[in-house]
Amino acid sequence: MLILARKENQSIMIGEDIEISILNIKGDHVKIGIDAPSDVKVYRKEVFEEIQAANIEAVKTDLNAVKNIGTLFKNKK
Repeated sequence: MLILARKENQSIMIGEDIEISILNIKGDHVKIGIDAPSDVKVYRKEVFEEIQAANIEAVKTDLNAVKNIGTLFKNKK
């Protein structure tokens, strides 16, 4: 892990096209701005972890339910 100290109105570059700017520091709160290409997804860590957990749950599919889904459409005649 790289640890950097920055003051308000200073920035950090990640590669050539991602800039992290320190916008405001008030007490123990820091507001940052992230300028990144639109194809780079930026999430708060807690949101990212929720998305990962939801994706893991989504792949835990009941194979019997998948096998029987065809019968649902056959019975609609």
